Parts: sequence; C-alpha cells; structure tokens
Amino acid sequence: MSENASLNTALSQAKPSKASKPASKKKTIEQTYQKLTQLEHVLLRPDTYIGSCQRQSALLWIHDGEGLQHKTVEVSPGLYKIFDEILVNAADNKVRDHTMDTLRIDVDEVTGSIRVLNNGAGVPVEIHKEHGIYVPELIFGNLLTSSNYDDGERKMTGGRNGYGAKLANIFSVSFVVETCDGARRKRYKQTFSTNMTHKGEPRITDCPAGENWTSITFVPEYSRFGMESLDADTVSLFRRRAYDMAGVLGKTVNVYYNGKKLAVRDFAQYVDMYLGPKDSGPPRFYERVNERWEVVVSVSDGQFEQVSFVNSIATAKGGTHVNLVEGQLTKHILEHMTKKHKQAATKAHMVKSYLWVFVNCLIENPAFDSQAKETLTLQASAFGSKCALSEALLKRVAGCGIVEGILSLANAKAARELKKGDGAKRSRVLGIPKLDDANDAGGRNSSECTLILTEGDSAKTLAVAGLSVVGRDRYGVFPLRGKLLNVRDASAAQISGNAEIQNIKQILGLQHGKEYNNSGTLRYGHLMIMTDQDHDGSHIKGLIMNYLHTFYPSLLKLPGFLVEFVTPIIKATKGREQISFYTVPEYEAWCEERDRRGWSVKYYKGLGTSTAAEAKTYFAALERHRKEFVWHGQEDGQALEMAFSKKKVEERKEWLRAFVPGTFLDHAATRIAYSDFVNRELILFSRADLERSIPSAVDGLKPGQRKILFACFKRNLKKDIKVAQLAGYVAEKSAYHHGETSLMGTIVGLAQDFVGSNNVNYLVPQGQFGTRLQGGKDAASARYIFTRLAAVARRLFPAADDVLLRNLAEEGQVIEPEWYVPILPTVLLNGAEGIGTGWSTFIPNHNPRDVVDNVRRLLDGQPMEPMAPWYRGFRGTIEE
Repeated sequence: MSENASLNTALSQAKPSKASKPASKKKTIEQTYQKLTQLEHVLLRPDTYIGSCQRQSALLWIHDGEGLQHKTVEVSPGLYKIFDEILVNAADNKVRDHTMDTLRIDVDEVTGSIRVLNNGAGVPVEIHKEHGIYVPELIFGNLLTSSNYDDGERKMTGGRNGYGAKLANIFSVSFVVETCDGARRKRYKQTFSTNMTHKGEPRITDCPAGENWTSITFVPEYSRFGMESLDADTVSLFRRRAYDMAGVLGKTVNVYYNGKKLAVRDFAQYVDMYLGPKDSGPPRFYERVNERWEVVVSVSDGQFEQVSFVNSIATAKGGTHVNLVEGQLTKHILEHMTKKHKQAATKAHMVKSYLWVFVNCLIENPAFDSQAKETLTLQASAFGSKCALSEALLKRVAGCGIVEGILSLANAKAARELKKGDGAKRSRVLGIPKLDDANDAGGRNSSECTLILTEGDSAKTLAVAGLSVVGRDRYGVFPLRGKLLNVRDASAAQISGNAEIQNIKQILGLQHGKEYNNSGTLRYGHLMIMTDQDHDGSHIKGLIMNYLHTFYPSLLKLPGFLVEFVTPIIKATKGREQISFYTVPEYEAWCEERDRRGWSVKYYKGLGTSTAAEAKTYFAALERHRKEFVWHGQEDGQALEMAFSKKKVEERKEWLRAFVPGTFLDHAATRIAYSDFVNRELILFSRADLERSIPSAVDGLKPGQRKILFACFKRNLKKDIKVAQLAGYVAEKSAYHHGETSLMGTIVGLAQDFVGSNNVNYLVPQGQFGTRLQGGKDAASARYIFTRLAAVARRLFPAADDVLLRNLAEEGQVIEPEWYVPILPTVLLNGAEGIGTGWSTFIPNHNPRDVVDNVRRLLDGQPMEPMAPWYRGFRGTIEE
C-alpha cells in the first residue's frame, strides 16, 4: 500500500449508512432552486472540501504509541483532513520564519479538544484597512482569505486556495485563535463557535517584544463525522502525523505530542520507523540532493510503495515529485539489467514494483488534484528546483539486492508465459501442419512410440518411406523448419512465440517445469533426431539437446528417450563391396590408408539424396542406424552449457583452441555420451562455422567468396553473365552445398561499389546492385543483373600464383584453394566483418594507396605509418 493508503480513495467506495428518503410531496420552485452561502455549501457538500465524513475502514500507517503499524483502522477522512489543515498551517510558518523551533500538538481524548501551537512570527495583530477587521479574524474566520494568492510570488507553503484552517473552524463547535505579535507587542485571542457562525469579540492584551507564537484550539463537531468523541484509531492517525512533522521539519524544530518531545530528529531517522533497524531491516539509502530535496530509497516486497511530503503535506497518492525520483531509479536499474541480464526481458513496471521511495521536498506554488491534496500534479519543470539523484546513489540501489527480486518476478512471469503452451497426453493433436502422428501416440502404448524429428520436408519424405517397413502404429514424423531456437539465453516471449518449439511441446505432451521420472505422461516415449550428416545437421541435434537440457533436463537422463538416426554421408563402392562413412574425417582417414583406384564414391550431403529404396534399407536395419544418447553425469550438462550459453564465451574459445584436426565421432558405437557428442561432433560444426564466418587474414575472404573467385578465374569470366547463372556455375565447380540464394547474395556483395561497400570490387556491377540507402539490400533480382571479373581482380590475385596454391578436394573434384595470396593485404582494402562461434571480427576499409605505401616501407625495412579508415567516395570525416 502507498503511504496513508490514500484516505479518500480507500473510503470513497463505501456505501452511506442510511438511505435517502424519497420526497413526500411536490416541491415548490423556491424549494427546488436554492442559493446557498459559501459556508452553507461547505456544510452541505463536505466531500468537495474535506472528503467523506463517513467512518470507514482503511489499511493505513498509524502510530500506536509504541511505533508505526500498518493496520486496518476505522476513521473519517474528513476529520483527518481538518486536523491536517491546522497542522500544515503551523508547519508553513517554518518557511515564513526560519527561527521557528517548536511545534506542539495536544490531543485530549477525553474532551475531544485539539490544540496546535507553533512559535516563530505570529499573525499581525492589526486591523485590515480594506475589510475593517483584525487580520487573525480575517484569515481564520472568513472563507477564501489567504496570503498565497500572488502566483507571481514563489512560495513553498501548503496553503493555496483560501480554505485551509477555515474548514476546521466550520466543522467545529468551538474554535479558538490565539497569537502573539511581538513586533506590535500585542496578544490576540478570539473564539468562534457553532460552525463559524458565531464570532466572539477579539480580546487584545499586551505581550513582551520577543514573544511570537500562534495557537489554534478546536473541538470538532464529532456528530458530523459519525462519532461521539475521539477514538483510538483516529488518535493513532493524528499521532502518526505528529511524527511526520518531526521527520519533515528536521533537526531545527522540536515537535511535542501531548507534552512529550518526539525522538525523531530528521528525515532519515523518520524513515527508520517504517523500515526498522538498519542492521536487521531492509537496506536503505539516504541522499540530501539539495536544500529542497531529501530522498530515501529502499526495497519493497514486490509492490511499489511511497511515502512523500510536499511542503509538509502528506501526499498519500504521490504525484509528479515521486514520479521524478522513481523514474530516475527505474531507468538506471533497467539499463543495468539490460547489460547484465538481457534474457530477463525486464520492464519498467517490474523494477518499480520492487521500490520503496521516501521523498521530502519543498515545491514552489504546488498544485494538487483536489483540496484533499493527496496527489501533486504540478509539472516537474515548474518545481523551482532540480532533483538529480547522484550516480553513487543509483549504483548503490542497483547493487542492494533489488535486482534479485526483479529477476524473481521476471522469472515467475516467464514461467507463466511458458506454461501457456503446455501439451498434454491425449490421443490426438490437431492443428499442427505436416505432423504424421503415430497411431498409438497418447494412448496406453505411448511409451513405446517414437517421434522422428527430421531436418526439413525432404528428410520427412525419407522417413515416411521408411515407415512402410516399421509401420505407423509406433512411429510419428514431424519436419523441422531450419534450426531450432537457441533457448539457453532467449526470453520467454521469444520462446513462447516460437511456433516450432510450441509444436514440439504439443506433440510430445511436454509441461513446463515438470520433472520426468519416466515417459508415462508423454505422448511419445522416445524422440529420434534425423538430420543430414553434415555440420549443420550436427548443430540441429545440439540445439534439440540444448532445449531439453534447459527446460527438461530429467528427460535427457531417461534411458533411451533421446536417440538419433544416422545415415551415411559417403558411400564407396567397388564391385559388390560397399563401405559407408558417417563423417567426412572418417572417410578422409580411410582414403589415406588405401588406394582409391577402382572405387566409386557418392556423397550424400542431404537426406534428400537417398532414394526411397535406400530409406527402406535403413529402416529395415533400424538398430544399426539407431544411436542412443546416454547421460553419464555432470560433465554432460557442463558440455552442453559450454557449447550454447552466452556466458561461457571464454570456455568455448578454449574448447575450440584445443580442437585436433581429424577428430570425429565413432558411429560404430550404439550409445553416445552427450559430452562425446559435443566434443567430437558438435565441435566440427563450430570450427566450420568459424571458417565460414570469419574472413581469412591471408586473403580477406570467406569460403563462399573464395569459391566465387575460384569459379570466375576458372571460367576466365571476361564477358557478362547473369548473377543467377554464375551462382549455378559456382555451385557446380566448387562443391557449394548451401542455398543458392545465399550464394547469389555473396556475388552481389563482391560487385557492389557504392560508398561504404568495397574500396576494390572484384566483380563488375552491371545493373542495380544496391545503394547506400539500404546498405545494398535494395539490389535487383539475380535474374536481371549481370556481372564479370573486374580487371583489378587478376592483378591482385595473379594467375601465375595459382600453381603454387594448395587446392582443396571434395566429392572427388579439385575445388578452390585453402586461401589465395594477393599481392596486397586485401583484408585491409575492403575490410572484414564476421561473427562466429566464440569469436568475431571487424576491420574497416583502408585507402589502397596508404596500404601500398606501407607495404613498400615494410619491404625497405622502414617503420610503417598508422593508417586511418578510408571509404571510396566518402567526403566526410572519420573520427577515432
């Protein structure tokens, strides 16, 4: 709850105690249309001025004489308001006269009398020339009188509209004004009664010159508030307001309640009453921002709380002053969490909900939402002062444990979000395209069923062909669209919004957060992965393992739950003898051991390469192709986390540095440990990913770019050719195994010459190859644009050097070299950029003339000079 729990808000929903009586007869015109005096209107419609007069229950902070308590009490907000008007009026005197050092509050529970006295400059005891009455009578006995009407004057008091203390007078049976004006040596006393309708004659006596004070003693008309006299709940609320004043006014004012000096001496000590001892309570951070602002920040239990004061007024609902402080805190903590906990998907409202903010401020000419003054509405720009929290305070708050609470809230929200897509064990799952469900899935034999996840539709076709051998009762097939999301550091929104993951949950019947001791509650008892035997296929297997280990680690420990279906990547045939190889390193090792003459070699880069007959052969010998993944212990989980967690970058680098060429996973074994899969198969993908993503420092090229240059050099491409046709030629001559769309994009990139692209383009752009406006993405379709080798390409990569290069071999054909050796470091000419597993790189473009000059200096044994980035055609400046 917010401080005070907002009296008017908490009490406004109560029903009146008595129902209104219907009119017994028709009213006259005079009875229907009435004109009231201001005083009569206040009494008739008190809600407009002081809030509800009815007694109602509310959860509030009160002081029971021992300490602050947060409890449900029954009070009248109207009675509280008239008491508060007198109290704030007394506190205002501290702003007018800084010598004020005493505030006395006396509440007599027996007689119901309330007295508030403050020293400091008294009210001028002098007759107002315009109105012909004494000033104390004018301001305490007449509505709409105030010293705060000059909006051009900057005042930091609570009064503003000219009601204030008069409201207490109107709702009292007795109201006594006393003041001592030392400057005029006059003491004034006047008694008002019967709701300010009767005014006694002022009594003027002499007083010493140094005596200055003002006292208000009043007895509320308790019957108007549904009371006979003061009760314990109301007194406890009044007492708490006395402690408020002690904390807000600070060390220079001694506050007394019923003659006892209150021990609270400053705002920080006042806040301790809410939070408890510093050594055992929640952390708190105090900062006096400037003379007008004091702030204390603490941690709440999951609901935003605030205790705030504007010019001694308790703003129960907060307002713009609280928003100013809370906004700075929320922004800083959000930025901190965005850097440290990106996957948490933290929102501003989550941060706010764990803050407890205490604010004490002085605002110039404050404006509130109503006469109740529960919410400050004045814009921050008009406060008359700044409240910029220090960087030190912001850092201390961010490091006090609030982040853990926010993460807990974010995780709970994420868990609720993830549970929305939970599956269940049922016989049929509808609405999932391309699913070929097993007949027994979700039934009594579901634990014997196997779901085959395939890499794409062509692999599904192969699996479906094999089902004709093993049957459809116990086997289902579902094709994956590309690679599964790496869920290790993904947000709940990303995961719940991923159709592939949601489909898998529904098909298997997975339930978020559930611990599985067996597969009896699932629709399938086994999950079989069927991917291409290339590096990307290994990555897909790893991503599936990563998903299960992140959310359902118990499933990886179930014997036989996760298996893979392996098919040969290469078959070597000689007569009737046939040898199958499941990894390229395994085949290469075989080649080194024997003469390959007479052997016919066929590569199966994708499952789509296999025929339906071969599929039936595979499934007929299912046990030979079925490999079970087994959990050996903690090292398996650590291996998966190392491979996929963003937090394990350094460990992943060490893993890749330790790679030994020729490593491969022996598929002769029927059981494979998860750690063996990571260290002997998945590592091959990571190495290949690095080679594809990070350009070589020797020639500045990635493998795809190098294949394109190789094909162009081989064809001696001097005449224009369509980019789409060139892509087909490159794929044919260089054993390119990925999509031709990607290859065509790479060709376009080598030909682009707009500002910010290549300083030296190796291919000539003939047509629309993209512009700087969209970074080259606005190139025309590859069917419509042409290209050829640029003349400079062969000058940088001389043909005479080709015989010295070490060409690679794949699928029985000689392809591009391991790398070219240009006459200039082309990695500097056109720059280099890439992100791979564990590493990334960025090298800006440089001026070819600067590069040539430095190469010559190097050849002459002279020191080279620093080079600044340079982009052909760019006329601006580049700053470091």
